[in-house]
Amino acid sequence: MKLSTRIALAVGCTVPLLVLAAGGLLLALVARDLHRAEDQHLRQRAVALVPEARALLRASASGRPKAADTRERQLLSSALDVGVRLVAPGTAFTGGPQPGPAVTLPDRSTGFTTVRADGRSWRALIHPVDTTTASGTLWLFAPDTADRAQIRLVRNRVILTAVLAAPLSGLLAWGLATRASAPLTRLTRRTAGLDPRTSTARLPEERSGVREVDDLASTLRTVLARYDEQAARTGQALDTARSFSSAAAHELRTPLMSMGTNLDILTGHPDLPAAERADILADLHREHARLLGLLVMLRELGRGDLVEADAFRPVDLAELADAAVAEARRRATDADLTLDAAPGLTVHGWEPGLRLLLDNLLGNALAHGCDARGRARVRVGVSGGAGEVLVTVDDHGPGVPADARARIFERFQRGPDSAGSGLGLTLVAQQAALHGGSVTVTDGPDGRGARFEVRLPARGGASAPDSGTPPSRRDWLIGTAGANRSQSFPKDRS
Repeated sequence: MKLSTRIALAVGCTVPLLVLAAGGLLLALVARDLHRAEDQHLRQRAVALVPEARALLRASASGRPKAADTRERQLLSSALDVGVRLVAPGTAFTGGPQPGPAVTLPDRSTGFTTVRADGRSWRALIHPVDTTTASGTLWLFAPDTADRAQIRLVRNRVILTAVLAAPLSGLLAWGLATRASAPLTRLTRRTAGLDPRTSTARLPEERSGVREVDDLASTLRTVLARYDEQAARTGQALDTARSFSSAAAHELRTPLMSMGTNLDILTGHPDLPAAERADILADLHREHARLLGLLVMLRELGRGDLVEADAFRPVDLAELADAAVAEARRRATDADLTLDAAPGLTVHGWEPGLRLLLDNLLGNALAHGCDARGRARVRVGVSGGAGEVLVTVDDHGPGVPADARARIFERFQRGPDSAGSGLGLTLVAQQAALHGGSVTVTDGPDGRGARFEVRLPARGGASAPDSGTPPSRRDWLIGTAGANRSQSFPKDRS
C-alpha cells in the first residue's frame, strides 16, 4: 500500500472520530449550562412558593376548605411559568405544566432530577415542606430545554458532519500526502535503475528540500560508496592473491630447481663421499630455509596490503621496540644490541605491522651490520618531536651506496651474498607507508655503517592520519616500485 493511501486512510478515520468527540463534548457542556439555568430558575421559584405551600398545608390540616382553596389559588398564581405539585399524606395539589398524574416520580426527598414522560423531559426541584400540623413535598417542574428539538438537531448535524468528514478529509489528506511524498517518489525512480554490479552510475548530490528524503538519499549514497569500497577491496584482494601466486611461482622456481638437482644427485649417486653428501645436504637446508622465509615474507606483505582500518589501535613504540630488541638478543646472542627509547611515545597503528617493521630492520642490521671483527653492533633509538615519532636503527656494516638507497626497498632486491628473500625492507617500507610515515637510509652517525630512519605521525599529532585510516592504494605485493614511488615512500633492501 502506498504511503499516501495509508495517510489518507489514517486521516479519514481519525477526523470523524475527532468531530464526534468534539461534538459530544460541546453538547454535554451546553446541556450542563442549560440545566444550570433551569435549576437556578426553579430555585428562585421555590423561594417564593415554599411559604405559600406551608400556608396551604396548615389550612388543609385545620379543616378549613375555603381557606385551603384560597391558599391553593395563591400558590398556583405565584408559580407563574413552572408547574407545581404539593404532595401530602391523603391529598395532593397540582397546577401548571408538569407530567401526568400516572407518571411515577422518582423516590427522592430533595434536590434536582429529570423526569421523562410521553416523549418529553422535565426538570424538577424537590423541596420538603414541614409545618407544626402537617408535612409534605413540594415539586416544581419546568420543561427541560437541554432535551429540546434544537439540541437533538445539533446532535444530528454533528453526526452528519462526522460522516461527511470521513471521505472529504481522506481525499484531502491523500492529495497533500501525494504532493508531500513526490520527492520520495522521484528518489525511488532515480534509484530504481541503479545496479552497482553492472553500472558505475550513482545518485547525484541534489537537494529536494525535504530533510527526511535528503537524509535517505545521503544514506543510499553512503551504502553505494561502501559497496564500491568493498568491491574495490575484493578486487584488490584478488589481485594480491594472483600476485602472490605469480611472485611465489617466480621466486620459488630457482630454489626448487636447485633442490631438485641436489636430490637427483643424491638419488643417482648413492656412493658419494661423505664430505660431498654433507655439502649437498647443507645446500638443501639453506634452500629450504630460503623457501620458508620467502613464503612467510610474501604472506606478511599480503597481510599488509589487506589490513583494515578497524585493526588500528594506540601502540606504545617504546614498549614494542623493547620487545623486538629482546627477541633479537635471544636470536643473536653474540651481537651487541642497545636500545635508547623515550617512554610514552604512542602512535595510532597496527601493532603486528609495526612489530614486523622493527623485526625486519633489526634482522637486516644483524645480517649486514657486522664490524671489521665480524661482530654485529646495532643501536636502536626511539624518540619524538614535532608531532612525529622517529625510529632509528644504526649498524657498523659497510653501509649502503648512495645510488642504491632507493632501490633496496623494492621487491626481491638482494645483495650478491644475501641469503634473504629480498622482501624484508619492502615490508618495512610498506608498514611505514601504511601508517602515514616514511623510511629512508643514510650513512651512520659517525660516517660508518648505515642508519635506517622511520618517521611515523605521533598519536594526536597534526600529521596523524584520521583514525588510522590506511592509504587508499596498497599494492606492495602487486608492484611496489612503480606504484608507490610517487608517494615518496622508499622501497626494499636486502
